[in-house]
Amino acid sequence: MTDTAPTAIPPTSHVTLADGRVEIAPGSPPPSGPYANEDLLPVPVEKRTWTTYNFSALWIGMAHNTASWTLASGLIAVGMDWKQAVFTIALANLIVLVPMLLTGHAGPKYGIPFPVFARASFGIRGANLPAVVRALVACGWFGIQTWIGGEAIYFLAGKLIGNGWSEAGTFGGHPWTMWLSFAIFWALQVAIIHRGMETIRRFENWAAPFVLVGALVMLVWMSDKAGGFGPLLDQPSKLGWGGDFWKLFWPSLMGMIGFWSTLSLNIPDFTRYGKSQKAQTWGQALGLPTTMTLFALLSVLVTSGSQAVYGETVWDPVQLAARTDNAVGLLFALVTVLVATLSVNIAANLVSPAFDFSNIAPRRISFRTGALLTCVLGVLIFPWKLYSDPQGYIFTWLGLVGGLLGTVAGILIADYWILRRGRLDLTDLYRTGGRYWYDAGWNWRAVAAFVAGGVLAVGGASFEPLVDGRPVPALEPLADYGWAVGLGTSMALYLALMLSRGREKATA
Repeated sequence: MTDTAPTAIPPTSHVTLADGRVEIAPGSPPPSGPYANEDLLPVPVEKRTWTTYNFSALWIGMAHNTASWTLASGLIAVGMDWKQAVFTIALANLIVLVPMLLTGHAGPKYGIPFPVFARASFGIRGANLPAVVRALVACGWFGIQTWIGGEAIYFLAGKLIGNGWSEAGTFGGHPWTMWLSFAIFWALQVAIIHRGMETIRRFENWAAPFVLVGALVMLVWMSDKAGGFGPLLDQPSKLGWGGDFWKLFWPSLMGMIGFWSTLSLNIPDFTRYGKSQKAQTWGQALGLPTTMTLFALLSVLVTSGSQAVYGETVWDPVQLAARTDNAVGLLFALVTVLVATLSVNIAANLVSPAFDFSNIAPRRISFRTGALLTCVLGVLIFPWKLYSDPQGYIFTWLGLVGGLLGTVAGILIADYWILRRGRLDLTDLYRTGGRYWYDAGWNWRAVAAFVAGGVLAVGGASFEPLVDGRPVPALEPLADYGWAVGLGTSMALYLALMLSRGREKATA
């Protein structure tokens, strides 16, 4: 260990309870100094209160959203039938559940958020690298979801107000009323996040069942329009089950994994409030793969029905709901979209980057300031371009996200489970000069593993429609397997580099 800095905080100790959970010792001063603030400190055991239902409701609320809907319907739009689409999504969510549970373990045990958890492997300062990457991805997601919510407001207002709203003058390729709707939905989310995590927990508890009912109503409506469930199930695959399907399957699977690869990193931001390991494990296992598969089934059936009813694939549920002439039905459908979008956007795309940005400068950036920064960057990323078509959405955006974040997941899992066997020094995660200080606060081995894994994972990927071409054309054969390549490469290289220091140092 080199280039250490003098300890900047008073001595702090932690205690391990009988159930294995760890917290700052009673009567001991909380960590302070340049790498700690109220939002990043461990959650006291008495405030770790989330139950299995809370975690299940969180996942139901996040899985039942418009982006998840377009995830499944987008597979129909690119040629799969409903069986192929549901199979792809179900398998992807079973796979991504594994790193979700592995990284989520540190939350209930230590009460720490993702950027603090990353300090063990990347270093006290180096943790800002994966935190900022994760935060910027969340900004993109926040912008996409906010655009979807703005669409719902725009179409709803257009039905209620009339052509004066829906046919307003255009600006930047969209009516100015669409931009106003986007701004309204943006402001609504800022208002909710400002009230804190407990408000988010209560919102998720009631939003989850409401959204599920809304999706079922859309299925009944579409089957009625199509003349029964038969036409929804009979739409053929354009690919068959031969080579054309498998050629599309692998990048689609990586894209589906990429959809939740963000949460597979920062799930400690939520599990840190968990009452026990059992609560987070069962809550996630019951909430993620089951609800995502059910929602995917609803989505692909409704989208297949749109082929039968309208003669074209309508993959955007907001656009589909806007086609009904029933005012009450339209109102219910679009309110459902709004609630669903609020649910996932606040939980998945505001909470985590707020902690991530706070980790950059804990003394200057609070949780609320970090959330506001996310909201601003989410607009500057131009989400309307990312969401413009299913090809770019699934294969470019989700593929790149999955490749990069799989690389980080490989490092976190290797460090926490293989090197440290689930044991961390809670107070050293906030202390300069401690075991996680490495070289001037950076663990260059983790950075090297991240860069190598990232290049192999996304170097050969197509960046269209964002930019033309592939950064490293020779790596194109790996592009369809980005998440797996990134995770496997970074995990192996990180372990090799850390173990080369000697076993004692690797776990120190």
